[in-house]
Amino acid sequence: MCCTSQLSGTRQVIGGDRVRRMTAKVASIVVFGLMATATPGFAQIGPAPPPPPTPSAISTNYDQSSGNAALNLGSNFLERLGNQASGGVNRVFRTNPDGGGASAATEDPRYRTWFEGYGISVRTDPQGDFVGDKRKTFGGVAGFGARVAPGVNLGFSVDQSHTDIDVPLALQSATLDLTQVGFNGSVDKGPWTWAFAVVHGFGKVRSSRDTGFGLATAGYRAAVDGALTEISYYWTKDQMRIVPKAALEYVRATSAAFQETGGLDPLNVGSTALSRARVMIGAEIGRYFVIDQKILDLSAYGKFVDNFHQDLGSIQVSLGTQSIVVPGIGESRYGMDAGASASLSLTSVARLYVNYDGKFRNQLTSHQGTLGFEYRW
Repeated sequence: MCCTSQLSGTRQVIGGDRVRRMTAKVASIVVFGLMATATPGFAQIGPAPPPPPTPSAISTNYDQSSGNAALNLGSNFLERLGNQASGGVNRVFRTNPDGGGASAATEDPRYRTWFEGYGISVRTDPQGDFVGDKRKTFGGVAGFGARVAPGVNLGFSVDQSHTDIDVPLALQSATLDLTQVGFNGSVDKGPWTWAFAVVHGFGKVRSSRDTGFGLATAGYRAAVDGALTEISYYWTKDQMRIVPKAALEYVRATSAAFQETGGLDPLNVGSTALSRARVMIGAEIGRYFVIDQKILDLSAYGKFVDNFHQDLGSIQVSLGTQSIVVPGIGESRYGMDAGASASLSLTSVARLYVNYDGKFRNQLTSHQGTLGFEYRW
């Protein structure tokens, strides 16, 4: 009995110890869990939340391409205006309007108007994060000019163009509708001609970017300004001519800040500005033929181009609190321009002409064709 009673008491003591130990363990687990919930240090244990998305460097390739397109369209218009003022065929008709060698000093002031339609195809190669593009432009020009004094000529014209921009590797596209107004003039002094041209353009860009979950679109303003000055020497023998030329050109293009709408993670994009200054040195060679009382003039030119200043600008792209800066795109420093022209005088006051102008750079190739009509009175 005594032994049995002692054994039973011992079992109760051992059982009570086990219960107390289990109760203490459970309490420790509960306290630890409460501390892990309430203490910031413990709350950070575990997988970190995913970082917020950041803009991609190629996300605004269309904006880089649009800025470059506006810059080049400004250059194209400037150079065509310069050619209107100093081109050999135009000088032929200023000094020999009827092909008979009449002196410009004896001519009464004359007026002329011209209308042109043109198309341009441009390809830009990849540069850094820019994956390359293709651009096609169609446009028209209307102009008016006058000989205000012997050897002094002035002109005014308007250029309206539409450009389709395709950046296929980035799944992006854009359009640029640009209106440019230009003023040009020339002064003839013996065989020398000094010519100048200035332009101002304004337009609208509409862009589209495939985000994988719909299109992110935007619309924003663009502008271009430029000036050109050119000196040339007109050397002629019989019906042939050689016209060496040297020109200095400056162009600046800008675009406004904008915000995309639609798609996945639409971007905020800052304003941009890019500029270029270059020297062009070359020569035109031409010859005219008198056929059945009509004058057919053929010419070709080539010139060396030095883009001695290029400010490619930069684009700030933001998505929420994240942002990156993307550089602009431009041309190689050195390149060549070449072209050809044919002009047919239908009467002593009307003529048709067709021109080809090509630009050849390491990162850019451009081809332009122009069909025009001029009437003088």
